[in-house]
Amino acid sequence: THGVRGEMRVNPWCDSPDYMTKFKTLYLDSNEGCAVQVKSARPHGNIVLLTIKDIDTVEKAQKMRGKVLFMKRSDARLPKNKFFIAELIGCEVFDADNEEKCYGILTDVSHTGANDVWHIESDGKEYLIPAIPDVVVETDVEANRVTIRPLKGIFDDED
Repeated sequence: THGVRGEMRVNPWCDSPDYMTKFKTLYLDSNEGCAVQVKSARPHGNIVLLTIKDIDTVEKAQKMRGKVLFMKRSDARLPKNKFFIAELIGCEVFDADNEEKCYGILTDVSHTGANDVWHIESDGKEYLIPAIPDVVVETDVEANRVTIRPLKGIFDDED
């Protein structure tokens, strides 16, 4: 809670607190059940101060402690060539210079500060590639496909 009028401190699981302030409706479960209307949302350091309709006391806000808020994917607007991690996970990763060559499946994304790092799994091994423009050539989440030009030495078969 934050204050006595029902405002809540929310830890946003997105790139920045600013992004979470763009939603007018959030949900209390991942199946879009129990919609809540956002009255106000503002960034406050690395958190969001959020007020929800009908939650106007510290006691009501306290009942929200530990709950997870979800957004509807169709409500999200991302800039061109930006994707949610969930959309990237499971994509097949191919070589930009030899489209027949599949490096494996993208299984995770780590945030390192400088850039994201993609985890690619192939034959029980995990490879880490920097998600930078010099490496990632094309991302097509609708086709479940990513094309890369890996740095030398990342995969075993390279010099």
